[in-house]
Amino acid sequence: MAKTSAVEKNKRRRKLVTQQASKRAELKATIMNQSLPIEERFKATLKLASLPRDGSKTRVRNRCEVTGRPRAYYRKLGMSRIALRELGNFGKIPGIVKSSW
Repeated sequence: MAKTSAVEKNKRRRKLVTQQASKRAELKATIMNQSLPIEERFKATLKLASLPRDGSKTRVRNRCEVTGRPRAYYRKLGMSRIALRELGNFGKIPGIVKSSW
């Protein structure tokens, strides 16, 4: 089980990303627009830099919804391999069967 503080920090980051997404996209479009004067693009760069860092999408870590584990994460299921195996063995996930040969 992951630390509660790490899981909560990641939840805060996800919320901040959704709040800041439109503003960040607008500033990035301004920065990338070659037809605008360099001064205006530089001001947009400074505004983007002044926004909170945790508002960036790359700061969010994929974590298991069950345990909070950050590694061995399956995107399709939203959980780690360990939680997947445990829930699969108990028959909690439809279509997952323990293999044997």
